[in-house]
Amino acid sequence: MIEFRTDKAIYLQIADRICDGILAGRYPENARVPSVREYAVMLGVNVNTAVKAFEVLARDTIIYNKRGLGFFVEAGARDRIIAARRREFRDEILPEVFRKMRLLGMDIGEVDRLWAESSDSDCSGSPAPDEAHPSGQSEA
Repeated sequence: MIEFRTDKAIYLQIADRICDGILAGRYPENARVPSVREYAVMLGVNVNTAVKAFEVLARDTIIYNKRGLGFFVEAGARDRIIAARRREFRDEILPEVFRKMRLLGMDIGEVDRLWAESSDSDCSGSPAPDEAHPSGQSEA
């Protein structure tokens, strides 16, 4: 079970986690993603909440349903996720970062130095400890 943020609907956070898995390579194109029930149990949420997440992803052509078999990653899903997240970063996150930088008297040179010093450990592509594969098997 994971802790959810309070500033975003849980079903959207679940959709984000599945997208994170696609970006990290855990769910490649045309690969099956965990079922709605598996995901609900894995995260400790109501099945209806997981259903909403899967509906959003299907609507956004990130996953598709094969009747009786489950949900699978759409071709090109990774590129669509990256494009959407870049738009969100550019339009929503960066303006707030720039505003705070101005308030704090920081310039882009300082950010560039911090960027160079960062380890980028969050982008390693390996699953977080709470993302055990639903089957209990290692994904490596």
